[in-house]
Amino acid sequence: MTPRIAPGRLKELGPLNWAAWKVLSAAAGTSDAHLFSTLGRTGRLFRGWLHYSGMLMPFGRLSRFDAEAAILRVAHLRDCGYEFDHHTRLGRRAGITDEVRDRIVTGPSDENWHPRHRALLAAVDELVMKKDVTDATWSTLAEWYDERRLVEICLLVTQYDGLATTIRTLRIERDFT
Repeated sequence: MTPRIAPGRLKELGPLNWAAWKVLSAAAGTSDAHLFSTLGRTGRLFRGWLHYSGMLMPFGRLSRFDAEAAILRVAHLRDCGYEFDHHTRLGRRAGITDEVRDRIVTGPSDENWHPRHRALLAAVDELVMKKDVTDATWSTLAEWYDERRLVEICLLVTQYDGLATTIRTLRIERDFT
């Protein structure tokens, strides 16, 4: 699959976005994080998006484990290999082993989930598939998360769902093979 917009370099990214791309690529463990070298072509919009994304993850109020579990579930549901690759790596730092990642792929029906994580994954499934959460799922989720985190779950899931759409539409190539 050929990218619809080629990853940029210094000329296309400008010095600020180029520097951000270099730092973010190194943090991701790659020489070229294609997502950032592509989105970086948007100038100030890229920096605004980075700030917003960073406020959700890693600087959100959800635990890193919960945030990474939700993101991996979105990536699986949307068949977004790019997100799945990156958040498998990031998830390891948050305690998501290969076994836990496989359970995330299985979803909320896996019998080994704690009720909190089952509720979180059920909410992710509903948000991605139906663009809403049923009252029953919301009620269960609210037993485990305060109002701020409930809003954050909605924002995090829809952010990564939208990002999966952007990655697919722009045909951004995976960084790891």
